[in-house]
Amino acid sequence: MGCGRVGSSLARSLEERGHSTAVIDTNPDAFRRLGPNFSGITVAGVGFDRGVLIEAGIERADAFAAVSSGDNSNIISARVAREQFHIENVVARIYDPGRAEVYERLGVPTVATVPWAADQVLRRLLPAGSESAWRDPSGEVRLDGIYAPVRWIGQPIDRLEKEAKVRVGYLTRLGSGQIAHSDTVIQEGDFLSVFMREDHAEAAHRILEAGPEDN
Repeated sequence: MGCGRVGSSLARSLEERGHSTAVIDTNPDAFRRLGPNFSGITVAGVGFDRGVLIEAGIERADAFAAVSSGDNSNIISARVAREQFHIENVVARIYDPGRAEVYERLGVPTVATVPWAADQVLRRLLPAGSESAWRDPSGEVRLDGIYAPVRWIGQPIDRLEKEAKVRVGYLTRLGSGQIAHSDTVIQEGDFLSVFMREDHAEAAHRILEAGPEDN
């Protein structure tokens, strides 16, 4: 539900992956964002109206995403899909972080757009290591995203891992993600996703900044 920039992009991405998709929006002109090659269903109407949902095929759907610009519409639509049509895989986009937390506790998975965007910008503004990208439930392991430290360019991944006592899970190079192997040579511009222990994070980042021991 919702054929704005997020909804239209989501629908096209699902279709590219071989899924059949139906899109609901109150404004028929919004469907132009789907492009001429979109082969799914488009239904003009309110996304929490039972008749509109049935016309869109909700009764045979595997998942439902409410991504309109309105928090109320999104959460009502998500609850109707979950509670009346028994769709198990439901997600709603919510702008208000406080409300998102409430609906998460009610069992409706939400994407809190504003906090997520602010967090992504924050990670790029602050020095490497200031904010982790992820922590495990115990709080003992963290994942940090860092651009390849200058002093490590030209070095193999396994040397960085051994000296900094970290594990590089994967890297992004020229916009393409790839699994990091022990003999992968770090290149300028690489974005590394690095796992480390929380209690070792400060020391790890000092080593990453300082470079290999013989330097």
